Amino acid sequence: MAISARDPAALAAAGLLEIVPAVMRSIRLKMRESTSDELSVVQFRSLALADYQRHGASVSEIADHIGLTMPSASKLVEGLVRRGYLERRSDPLDRRTTLLVATAKGRRAMTAARRTTRRHLAAMLTRASSDELQQIEASVAALRPIFLNRGHRARRQSERAKVR
Repeated sequence: MAISARDPAALAAAGLLEIVPAVMRSIRLKMRESTSDELSVVQFRSLALADYQRHGASVSEIADHIGLTMPSASKLVEGLVRRGYLERRSDPLDRRTTLLVATAKGRRAMTAARRTTRRHLAAMLTRASSDELQQIEASVAALRPIFLNRGHRARRQSERAKVR
């Protein structure tokens, strides 16, 4: 299907599909480098999700996020709990659900990885002009409410609403 020059949303979607995978690849590589001694890729991604979500993540959310079966995700999470990166907490809205939350050790690992990655991205962005950087900032600001209100948090909120 061809993209119409008259459809700005389709053009923007095509642009995102072109650039976002490259940006994410760069981010993942740098974050992996900064945690490679401590964590495998799937462990890192599991920790990142639990750390990113304000109230933690369930095993099923982690399984969905990294593409594992529930038994495999449970085993992965158990290792992160045993090594002190995650801790289990009861979901205050649904006592039947256990949430996984980053511990101080887990948050330190994520903070270090994010710091290194932020520096890496900033170094890459030094190639852009001041005007281009302002355009990037404006674009990110426009994307924030569109995408940060979706995904795991939105799905989780709707799931929690069903429980009530």
